[in-house]
Amino acid sequence: MARTLLGEIDSLLAWRAGGRLLVGRERIALLEAVMEHKSITKAAEITGFSYKTAWDAVNAINNLLPRPAFVTRTGGSHGGGAEVTDEGRRLILTFRHLEEKLGRISTAIAAEGLEHDQDLLFWGIGLKLSVRNSLFCKIVKITRAPINIEVKLEVSPALMITTVVTNASMNELGLAPGRWCIAMVNASSVMLAQNDAAPRMSARNKIAGTVVRRTDDGADSEITIDIGGGKTITAVVTRGGADEAGATPGAQVLAIFKTSHVILATD
Repeated sequence: MARTLLGEIDSLLAWRAGGRLLVGRERIALLEAVMEHKSITKAAEITGFSYKTAWDAVNAINNLLPRPAFVTRTGGSHGGGAEVTDEGRRLILTFRHLEEKLGRISTAIAAEGLEHDQDLLFWGIGLKLSVRNSLFCKIVKITRAPINIEVKLEVSPALMITTVVTNASMNELGLAPGRWCIAMVNASSVMLAQNDAAPRMSARNKIAGTVVRRTDDGADSEITIDIGGGKTITAVVTRGGADEAGATPGAQVLAIFKTSHVILATD
């Protein structure tokens, strides 16, 4: 006989990466507020986010979509107005639709119970990753070798990155040109340099971008860099390293990381 579950079951739809929420109902509400008020400052105030947290939220969402869900416009305070793109509107509609369906499932579970507790595993749809930077990419080229395989990834039409995987990993992940995947890079693996003074090093991935935010603590700095196409990448370096790279808001810098520091994930 099925055991009845007492009380209401709250269905929670969320994607997570590196212990951070990427997409959830609060962030969808933030996008909805941006769509209504055309301002991230106003949207953050209404939804209870700090200004920095609101920016972290929309950057994380943009990085996991093939096209940005959120863009800014010049003029106005804090970098101008903001708007939700068609991609963002589709995300909102899809999320709300799926959340509604999960709500109906939760109601049915609460009313009818489950034959086995293990059935609850079917509703655990969160995505947990161990790294800070997660970029939605398309595989454009695979170069085979006896041991390692070079994989070129398109982050956006103007931006490519490279990683290296083993033959076994390629087979296990089902990697092939044209397939979409997530490329992950730890923030601590991203080095910084001045855009016009790239150091000589073996790291193959050197991405030019604009610093949009810098947060310092006693020893380290967290730098968020706009790399184009609605994407950002975050680096955590020493304060001295950030100063040496000239990493202040508005500055042009290079984000540098090795091919071995790029981790791939597929569905």
